[in-house]
Parts: sequence; C-alpha cells; structure tokens
Amino acid sequence: MRAIWNGITIAESDSTVVVEGNHYFPRDAVREEYLEPSDTHTTCPWKGQASYFTLAAEGERNLDAAWYYPHPEPAANGVRDRIAFGQSVRVVGDEADCDEDATFDVIVIGAGPAGEVLAGHLAENGNEVAIVESDLVGGECSFYACMPSKALLRPAQALAEARRVPGAAEAVTGELDVSAVLARRDEIVNGLDDSQQLPWLQARGITLIRGQGRLDGERRVRVGEQLYGARLAVVIAVGSGAALPPIPGLADARPWTNRQVTTAREIPGRLIVLGGGAVGVEMAQAYSALGSKVTVIEAAERLLPREEPFAGEELRDALLASGIEVHVGLSARAVRRDDAGVTVELSDGRRVAADELLVAVGRRALTDDIGLDTVGLQPGGFIAVEDTLSVPGRSWLFAIGDVNGRSLLTHMGKYQARIAAEVIEGRPVHASRDDALAPRVVFTDPQVAAVGLTLNGALEHGLNARAYDVPTSATAGASFHARNTSGTSRLVLDEDRGVIVGATFTGTDVADWLHAATIAIVGEIPVESLWEAVPAFPTRSEVWLKLLEKRDAEHTRGRADRESLSAA
Repeated sequence: MRAIWNGITIAESDSTVVVEGNHYFPRDAVREEYLEPSDTHTTCPWKGQASYFTLAAEGERNLDAAWYYPHPEPAANGVRDRIAFGQSVRVVGDEADCDEDATFDVIVIGAGPAGEVLAGHLAENGNEVAIVESDLVGGECSFYACMPSKALLRPAQALAEARRVPGAAEAVTGELDVSAVLARRDEIVNGLDDSQQLPWLQARGITLIRGQGRLDGERRVRVGEQLYGARLAVVIAVGSGAALPPIPGLADARPWTNRQVTTAREIPGRLIVLGGGAVGVEMAQAYSALGSKVTVIEAAERLLPREEPFAGEELRDALLASGIEVHVGLSARAVRRDDAGVTVELSDGRRVAADELLVAVGRRALTDDIGLDTVGLQPGGFIAVEDTLSVPGRSWLFAIGDVNGRSLLTHMGKYQARIAAEVIEGRPVHASRDDALAPRVVFTDPQVAAVGLTLNGALEHGLNARAYDVPTSATAGASFHARNTSGTSRLVLDEDRGVIVGATFTGTDVADWLHAATIAIVGEIPVESLWEAVPAFPTRSEVWLKLLEKRDAEHTRGRADRESLSAA
C-alpha cells in the first residue's frame, strides 16, 4: 500500500515500510519501535473510525501522524491496510506485481502538452516518472493543431498588416509564396519528427516508453508484452481526436480532419469546411489566402456560436470580403465522393462541390483502446474526473487535458497538469478555472479573444450584468496598426459586485490583450481599482481606459436621467 502526506511518500508492503522513499525498516520493527497506540479514535478521511497512533522518528514524536491498520471497511480499490499522516493524505493501494525495473512512481499515458507538463513537474520534484506515447512526443497541438495551423495563418496576416500601413503597403508588390509557407510550416513541426522534444524529457530523467499504453488493472499499464507498475498514480493524458458526425456518406468520402488540413502537401483548388468554430474558420481563412476557393458551412445561426454575437458577425464579414462563401443555419444532410471530388448536400437541398472536405465540428476522447474496462470504466467517451483531476472512486487514477472533456484547450490541459501533479504529491489543491469560461483565442484576421462570460451568459447566470463596448481601434496606439480597422472591445460587468466577469476583443493582433482581462476576472479586481492600472502611451492597451471611460459616461448619464425623472 502507498500513502502520500504533504508531498512525502510513505509506502508499505508485506515486509517493509518506506518512509520518505529512501529509508527501509522491517514491518514489525516499525510497529514496535516507531508506532505507539493511543486510546484516541479519529474519523478516517475516507469513512468510519480507525485506531489512532503516533509516529516516532529519530527520537522525536510526530503527534500529527496516524496509522490506520487495519481499517474495518475496505477502500473502493479493496485495500484494507491504510497509513494516514495528518489531514492531507491519499491512499493509493497495493503495488503492481512488476519487476523493479518496470515500476515507477507515476506513469503518464500520453506525451502531449498536458502529459509533458505533469511528468516534468513530478520528475523535477524527485519522483520516478515514465511517459508512454504511441505517436509523437509533443502531441496533437505541436504537430497537427495549434502550431501548424498558426504557421499557415501567419504569413497572410503579416502581409495584410503591411498592406494596411502606408509606406509599407507601397513596398509590398508580390503575393504569398505558397511553397515557402508550407516549408515554414514544416519547419515549425520539425517535419513531424519529435526528436527535438526528447532532450526536455531526458534532462528531467523521465523514462519514455514508445508504444500503445493500456491500463491493465489497478496501477498497472501494459505496453505490448511489458507490464509496468505505478507506486503512486497512473495519469491518462491521451487527448482527443476529430469527431465525425453520422452524416450519410461522410466516412466513405475520406474527409480531412485537423491532421490532414494542417499537414497537406498541396493546396486544393476548392475546399469545403464543415463547421464554423475555431478550427473551421482558421483553416478556411488560411486556405483561402493560399489559393483555395473555400466554402464554410455552419449549422448554428452564426459563426463562433459560443462567443459574443458581434464576434461571429465581424468575422463573417471579413471572410466574405476575402471571397470565402459562408452558409450559416444550414447543416450537411449527405456527402458523396466520386472522381470529380466531394459533394455536400445541404439541409435546404442545395449542393456544394469541392476537391476536399474538412470536418471541424468537434472532438472525441481517444479512450476506445486504453484499457478503461480493466478498471471498471466505460471505453469510448470522456473520462469524468473530480476537481482534483482524479477519477471518482479511483484515487490512483487521473485524467488530464482533452480526455476529461472539461476544457478542450491546450493551455487548460497544462493548468490541469499542474493541479494533478500537486494532488499526487499530497497537496490539497483543486482545479477551478478549467471550464467554458477559460481564456480562448481564434487566430483569424480579425482575431477573436475572449475570457469569462458573454453578456447573454452573464444574464443567464442571474447576474445584474451590463456590457460596455468601444471600437478596438479607438486609441492613439491603434494608428500604427492602421486606424479605423474593424474590431470591438467589450467588458461585461457584474454591476452588483463592481467586477468584470467577461471580456471579448476582436481586431488585429488582440490575442495578447487577453491576459490582463483574465487577471482582472480571476482576481475579482474592483473595476474602480483598474483606474490605477495606467497603460503606457501610445499603446493599444489604452483601450482599457476607453472602456472605463465608457462605463463612467454611461453611469453618469444614467444618474442624470434618474435625477431628471425624480425632479419631474
């Protein structure tokens, strides 16, 4: 059995007790020399009563220590013998029956961003960590999603920015070099070779195991014929894959997903994009700039349906202006591929034809074949977790990143990794920011950056909410990025508490504005205090002053109206 107390590991087997991972004592000697029973009983953190003992070490007694042995009721994992020290303790269970060389403190299945961050944190704190990966170390984000997609988008955006600035515009005489864009994309993803990722693992002493990792019972992971054991925890970080909706003919039409669209060697003459979310609109704009005739189909009534309505409307205007065909409020009813290409039949009966079809309508958890059934879980779906990122009833098993479905964003997977690592080390922490309110950016032109609640979302939460909008270009600093470009900046305030609960920025290069809003929301900073956070002149961050001035002006006008009515 293994327990963790305040980051210190205490483990017990049939013959030995390990204290702090490096001192071994005979089991009976520990009972006789280091433990003393008392008449006191205490409530076990799990359930029921247990005998209370104190631990003596090197002549000093730790009065906070408690030895629960045996517990009258087995834990969910069947363990009866328990060790508990103080209040911050978590029992893991019996060690896997594996060779010593095949046993680690923690085994991570999946070497994407979340898995890497967790493994690195634990290894740097002295834990023996193995990470199992069947594909590329670095994961989907590094090779097939975030990084290559932004590499495809950036050249056209840099060119557009230059053309908006007099002086630079006159110097721009050519068009995008498609082959150079693809070559730069390949450089960003290192030619789909993860060798550059390995030194980071090696420097931290993390063992990389290549192959398909599958759970094989409690705290066991099988990779091929080799069985590995985890003393503390197994962490599932396998991520997600593109979801294919059950549209007749779609699977047989060999559609692209994010993997094909971010790694394509040639640009198709025509591309249909099914889905108007972040992936769909980003790749629509990238491929249009690279020469494709693009059609976007979104079943909702607007693009980016989860964001502020103005964000989807402004983005649609930009896509239409660049020659992209956009259909909203329509779904795909059937798909067919033949020698001429692929045809999508829409819900209104119209047909759209193209050379390739990108499906970007959502994600699915990659849990079909990772052995969930061996620990009593259902394969094929997202893994439900508690706020500690552990699986309910299985304190040794964690799921972080996309695979738990809480927030399918790379940065939130990294956030979860930090939380889970601290929980594994025995700290009483929990995740509280990995939900739909997390910071999010759509890297189109205009960019859409948002955090927290939309205005409608705040009202639905029952808040006394009000939105304040100003043009994104309404600052002196915006002159250098071309004044009067499109874009809206919005703050959503809970007027009862006087704090920001949401923010959305659209416009050129607004992604980096988001962190200030995130800090204000997380810190629940009174909006009046933001006047003391003075932005430098002439920077575009003066948009914060414009927003505060807008709120003051509207409040002043509101007071004047009320006084006028009162006088009347």
